[in-house]
Amino acid sequence: MKDKNFINSALSVIEIESKAVMNLRNQIQSDFESLCSNILQIKGKLILMGIGKSGHIAQKISATLSSTGTSSFFIHPTEAAHGDLGMINDGDTVIALSYSGETAELIDLLPFIKRLDVRIIAITKCKDSSLAEHSDITLCTPIKREACPLNLAPTSSSTAALVMGDALAMALLDHRGFTHD
Repeated sequence: MKDKNFINSALSVIEIESKAVMNLRNQIQSDFESLCSNILQIKGKLILMGIGKSGHIAQKISATLSSTGTSSFFIHPTEAAHGDLGMINDGDTVIALSYSGETAELIDLLPFIKRLDVRIIAITKCKDSSLAEHSDITLCTPIKREACPLNLAPTSSSTAALVMGDALAMALLDHRGFTHD
């Protein structure tokens, strides 16, 4: 067994993830403003989707939006493929999270969602992904590396998506004049 320094490992994770968060500053551009404007004008529902770690992050973003004045809910893509897609209607907006932008469970749903008058928003690492190509607006959350020593476990990427969602929720809260009362 290797002799490990737990504190150095933890500090390394914090350093890597904090750099990923700071790099998001370069991604807050006109697409972010367009998304905020779109959400403020939604006539239907705001729905978040994701699978795996992105699904957990999408659920948390939805909860934060809902508790700060922007009603939303989460639909699991697998459940959507088995009947819950009927929860999506004309006038809704779907925010789909997938770091790779190639998550099969989401990509397979896009043709069905696109049949409706629904705006699709992607939160993904780049505009070249399948998800981004099928989306009306893409918020990019690129990272240089995961904080995982093997560069495998979603750490920096899930943190970046979460922070982008928090930035969205707080921008909307501020615009709405949502208060403690």
